[in-house]
Amino acid sequence: MMMKASKLFMLSAIALTLVSVNFASDSDSENVFRPVSIAGSQDVLSIAEMIQLKLGAFGAESIAFDPNGEGPYTGVADGRVLKWQQHSQTWIDFAVTSSQRKNCSRAFAPEMEHVCGRPLGLRFDHNTGDLYIADAYLGLQVVGRTGGLATPLVQDFEGQPLRFTNDLDIDDHDDVIYFTDTSTIYQRRQFVAATASGDKTGRLMKYDKSIQQVTVVLGDLSFANGVALSKDRSFVLVAETSACRIQRYWLKGPNVGTHDTFVELPGFPDNVRLNSRGEFWVALHAKASPLARLITSNSWLGKTLLRKFNFQQMHNLLVGGQPHATAIKLSEEGRVLEVLEDVKGEKLRFISEVHEEENGKLWIGSVMMSSLGVYQLS
Repeated sequence: MMMKASKLFMLSAIALTLVSVNFASDSDSENVFRPVSIAGSQDVLSIAEMIQLKLGAFGAESIAFDPNGEGPYTGVADGRVLKWQQHSQTWIDFAVTSSQRKNCSRAFAPEMEHVCGRPLGLRFDHNTGDLYIADAYLGLQVVGRTGGLATPLVQDFEGQPLRFTNDLDIDDHDDVIYFTDTSTIYQRRQFVAATASGDKTGRLMKYDKSIQQVTVVLGDLSFANGVALSKDRSFVLVAETSACRIQRYWLKGPNVGTHDTFVELPGFPDNVRLNSRGEFWVALHAKASPLARLITSNSWLGKTLLRKFNFQQMHNLLVGGQPHATAIKLSEEGRVLEVLEDVKGEKLRFISEVHEEENGKLWIGSVMMSSLGVYQLS
């Protein structure tokens, strides 16, 4: 009897999903398809300045400034890392993560990412000036101050290739790098399946530069994504995108070696970035509707829907009827300090990173847009 009831519930959930899809265009209706609003949110990101990427570039995932304050630098979908020249207001090619560039001229070609490379997280080592790159297919890489072809550092672990290297942060005091491998099953171009299937094979990993050794810091993560060290380096944060939360792993103090939930979020977190005051900016790919939470919390339902719908349909189910930018600032204790949105998605959608300069300027990246946003905090 319990088995029949369980199956009935699942079938009902699928029926509810189908109904939601059919009525998703009704912008006036509040239903399970639509994410809830966030109390205290400021709808201000629609006034952000937009900086178009270099012609033929798409999907600026991460943002980094070099030790001289130049940039930003950003990785795009065809495998290049671009550098913004502030004085001339133009982009130049700075680096690539693959030497196989013959068929890498299209701005967006997911089927070629494993050949051309797909740079995601970027971080500079401020001691050396080297740029470290988390390439989704080609692993952890590094390139020097003058750019060019990056050098692979970590491409496999225990005899198995890294399938989805995503983000990183550098502890330049201890000479180690923390980085994420989102899944041991799915690659970047399968990110919707990785989100909906209930996959929990993500890992937070540590690379010791001095001895070139890799270890797993924290495993069994649901779509391991953004990484950020605290200002005093007592803990490291890792975003679990599918679970709509951020985990904290203690590196020092009485809780060393343990982890806890730093914050539960109203949507799917991507990158996490520290500002100069020790606060964290979190970019939400999208807010999560009740329906999206139902899908991501039940692997049977998620896998069933993946067999029924294509990539775009599944993505629409997860992100709701009107996807838009949501940036959340957190205290070093995980308390929400500020929420900024572009509620109508007029300028910014599917954001992947929010980087705050000391002058209060927010640089906002998106893995699914051809421009960067710039918003000046008041």
